[in-house]
Amino acid sequence: MGHKGFPPPIGLKRSERWRSEWVMKNSILATVLAGAALTVTSGAAFAQLTLTPTESGRVMIAAGEFIDAISSDDKSALAKYMIPEGMIFVHDRMDPENPRVDSVTVADHLERWSQSTRKTTERMDFRRISVDGDMAQVWGPYSFEVDGELSHCGVNSLSMVKTEDGWKVANTSFTMVPPSDCYQYGLHWLEE
Repeated sequence: MGHKGFPPPIGLKRSERWRSEWVMKNSILATVLAGAALTVTSGAAFAQLTLTPTESGRVMIAAGEFIDAISSDDKSALAKYMIPEGMIFVHDRMDPENPRVDSVTVADHLERWSQSTRKTTERMDFRRISVDGDMAQVWGPYSFEVDGELSHCGVNSLSMVKTEDGWKVANTSFTMVPPSDCYQYGLHWLEE
């Protein structure tokens, strides 16, 4: 389910509850962050209320669509939200005795991603959003599941660029720690 502001269906499974909570929390947050420019138009028979999000709100919506694309069964969906010339840096701490930083181009990642048959689910808490013109940064903890099992978690740092088609992820860096260390990130959805 995307975050288009629709109420969550009744009877969600526990694993789906996080998405409805995320949608509701972030839809409300987008409106608040928007500092919402409020326009009321009165007519003879109606009044119209329009909320216009600020750039911070638009960035958060684009970051949410990026995270949704990671969880999509359509493995080609992710390409819509990334700039192929970008880079991905993985700060791998899965083995605390041998941490490493790996890098891959977005283009190479998208090629491999499109061939993947695994069911993935990523959840992210957008704790910081900074915008300066056509540049934005989204930062926050995340968890990543593969085929329904928690694989790892850490912190995502999404460097975003405003394009003619809207905000896209240009570069991303993220840490990876094993599930046993996920508690340190305060990921409330893991406590359910």
